[in-house]
Amino acid sequence: MTEEELKAIHKASKRAKRIATEKAGELHDLVEDRLPAAYEEIPAIAQATYDACQAWAEAEADYKAAAAEMN
Repeated sequence: MTEEELKAIHKASKRAKRIATEKAGELHDLVEDRLPAAYEEIPAIAQATYDACQAWAEAEADYKAAAAEMN
């Protein structure tokens, strides 16, 4: 693996973390500002947040594995 490939994997991990953070913010805003009136939005926003966090965890694991391989 090249240094450039490792950087690309790290960039993908950072992007996935940013998306997960944004989704977590949307869930927080729902809880803080729109409940109980918007209770029907809970499943969709919660699932999107879960999926984004899972994608970040996988991307971070890929990066850590690639970084360990480089050493």
